[in-house]
Amino acid sequence: MAEDFTATLTERQAGHLPDLLGLQWLEARSGYVKGRFTVARHHMAPNGFLHAASVIALADSACGYGCVASLPDGASGFTTIELKSNFLGTVREGGVLCEARLVHGGRQTQVWDAVVTAEATGKTVALFRCTQMVLRPTA
Repeated sequence: MAEDFTATLTERQAGHLPDLLGLQWLEARSGYVKGRFTVARHHMAPNGFLHAASVIALADSACGYGCVASLPDGASGFTTIELKSNFLGTVREGGVLCEARLVHGGRQTQVWDAVVTAEATGKTVALFRCTQMVLRPTA
């Protein structure tokens, strides 16, 4: 079974945006991350709908944490070079769930897809894709 990085990633996010948003990690291994949050007032836009930035924070964090767990040998880290999101719905209460999967794991880049859903219904809230550049130590 692949190494589970949930505890390590949860510790690393303490005091940072994912922690402040209450992001929780259910599974984190090479090539796959599953996480969630429970909708609270700070996740909402003033119009009463889930703020797009809350959804993106969940999806981008899941993909970024997945990238960390999937770095190739010799890599020192990563940086996001592109992201895209399509919003198909919203959640006003309850949980928001995200599953992120590695689509391409190359030596220089990784591409991740994430699906964000309403936890209670399974309805898709957003489709997300990002590309990360793999960083290597400089000589």
